[in-house]
Amino acid sequence: MTDPMIVSGTSSDIESLRSQLIAGSIQVQQQTIPQLANLGNGGFDILMEFLLQRCDKPATWVDGKAYQVLHNSDLPQVKEFLRTHFPQGVVPLQSECGIDYSPLQQLLATQDFQAADRMTLQKMCEIAGTEAIKRKWLYFTEVDNFPVTDLQTINKLWLVHSEGKFGFSVQREIWLGLGKNWDNLWVKIGWKKGKNWTRYPQEFTWDLSAPRGHLPLSNQLRGVRVIASLLSHPAWS
Repeated sequence: MTDPMIVSGTSSDIESLRSQLIAGSIQVQQQTIPQLANLGNGGFDILMEFLLQRCDKPATWVDGKAYQVLHNSDLPQVKEFLRTHFPQGVVPLQSECGIDYSPLQQLLATQDFQAADRMTLQKMCEIAGTEAIKRKWLYFTEVDNFPVTDLQTINKLWLVHSEGKFGFSVQREIWLGLGKNWDNLWVKIGWKKGKNWTRYPQEFTWDLSAPRGHLPLSNQLRGVRVIASLLSHPAWS
């Protein structure tokens, strides 16, 4: 059965949605992107135009949403567009220590948040060095020495590909808003329910229905000191 949105996708429909995407509020843009995706080729053309116009600006989660739609398309022209203009994605993958963050960007672009969470810990262990890679977890003293650039890159990837819901900076904002009260933070972001810790992985929520700040887990099963170092890091000052 043909998608009715594609049948009804006249040039006036597409032009109206194009205006909403470019000039609308964040809420309007959020609603417009899937509507454009449902319009087929004409809608994808508008999304590609939108990303090109914004490629010299800092990426927002709206850019991330548009990129995700294009990334999940099988159209040859869309794939060629992304290869040419956004081979690594919409977030610049900057690193002071030569870390390749493209696997993390690809997982986040497909909304595979559980795999992206594991990849985040893996990349942070790579930053920390050989011993952390071997043990597969972090000491808080290693986090203290993380380069600002790398933490900001990881955080930006999570922000841009989660509609602004996930990331270390989101967790920090909530933590500060709660007067740095850890017990209240665990409940607020869904890491604790009542007196019981959320059990990994089955009790965590691996999609956008999760509480704001729920992800990434940042080695949380190892206690408070690692996340304390993360949320107090100079990357956020």
